[in-house]
Amino acid sequence: MWTNWSGGQQCRPTATVRPLDDSGVSAVVRRAAERGQTVRPIGAGHSFSALAVTDGVHVDLSAFRGVTGIGGRPGRPTVRVRAGTTVGELHEELASRDLALEAPLELAAPTVGGALAVGMHGSGSAHGSLSAAVAGLRLVDGRGRLRDVTVADLDGARTSLGALGIVVEAELAVVPAGRVRVTRAPRPVEEVLDPAFWAEHPVAEAAVFPSAGTALTRWAEPLPEHTDTGDTDEDAETEEPERSLGVTVAGATGRTALGGAVVVERALPRLVPRFNRAVSRLARRVSATGPMYRVLSSPPAVRYEQTEWALPRAALAEGARELFAALADDHLEVGLPVRLRVGAPESGWLHPAHDRATAWVAVRVPRGTDHAPVLERAYRVLRAHGGRPHWASRSDWTVEDTARAYPRLPDFRRVRDDYDPDRVFATPALAAVLGD
Repeated sequence: MWTNWSGGQQCRPTATVRPLDDSGVSAVVRRAAERGQTVRPIGAGHSFSALAVTDGVHVDLSAFRGVTGIGGRPGRPTVRVRAGTTVGELHEELASRDLALEAPLELAAPTVGGALAVGMHGSGSAHGSLSAAVAGLRLVDGRGRLRDVTVADLDGARTSLGALGIVVEAELAVVPAGRVRVTRAPRPVEEVLDPAFWAEHPVAEAAVFPSAGTALTRWAEPLPEHTDTGDTDEDAETEEPERSLGVTVAGATGRTALGGAVVVERALPRLVPRFNRAVSRLARRVSATGPMYRVLSSPPAVRYEQTEWALPRAALAEGARELFAALADDHLEVGLPVRLRVGAPESGWLHPAHDRATAWVAVRVPRGTDHAPVLERAYRVLRAHGGRPHWASRSDWTVEDTARAYPRLPDFRRVRDDYDPDRVFATPALAAVLGD
């Protein structure tokens, strides 16, 4: 039995195989095709959607780890990394070479292959997702052939939902390593809904309880080399307050407040708004300095179900206000805040931020509570404001929605017909959003 991170998706694949090299992956695909079975690669299982659910064959790429080479040209370095490498491992390997990802990713557990398939992103008005860093991809297609994706097909493959093949290696653009100062502080909700807040900081995010007037925010700013900040460094993590709800609440109060919020939600749901407002008032301003991947690291404190939507950036304020009002007025507020982030336009044909500056809005419901009413309300509100769901999250998206929202879908289907003509990588979840 395979189960994703949240426990909300499960399946019983016919087999789970762990190939050790590219030829092993090719053999798995050819054998499955001969038997009429479907094949799905699996990463860390951090997606909330059903993209990895199959009664066919699961391919575990955990043996495909590590950076295999440094390339690029002067001033524009790239690295080649195997697809089963986790994002955290990639961060550490790059740091050992004085390099870093430009995308401000905070989760360490997802694999590179899985993160690319769904368009994993951070938050910054000028920053793209990990998919935007792709300079090349090597994959095994539906006929079991090892192929380097052509430049003409790269925008189709950089966020492909696993529909084109099993990515075994990626070439990613990277940047010189640096240090940032991360600040966490409460700010008025109306202030974070103003475009000026997002333009003010190169990396920023906010968490908002629907009934609270205060947002819990954090932002990062680059530091010049050899800057002596006097702040807490990443090597002194015990001095940094505990993280709660994706932001910081003073001292040991953080995890206590989060645990209390979940308990209140399950036992006395009508007290949740009052409890959430109290949590917001506990927040205080703190800062830390260090490499961005370390000081932004924010492992989830509880497991949850999530829907996240990419809105046109100009629709953030109106869409967020309507969402907050809908959740608060209908007593659907939960013990986790709505998370707001932003991103740059993407070239990937199926990336939710394709061709537009984006605002990301994520609604989360703690595991063990009924997530359906909250998420379904979020679907309706965010869809009405031009939202496209993140492929890794839960949604009610259909193939008709995809056709309307993604003008390059015909091009993607053409590439899919080339790479997987027999639909060896098909699943019901893929058919629901991409068609047959």
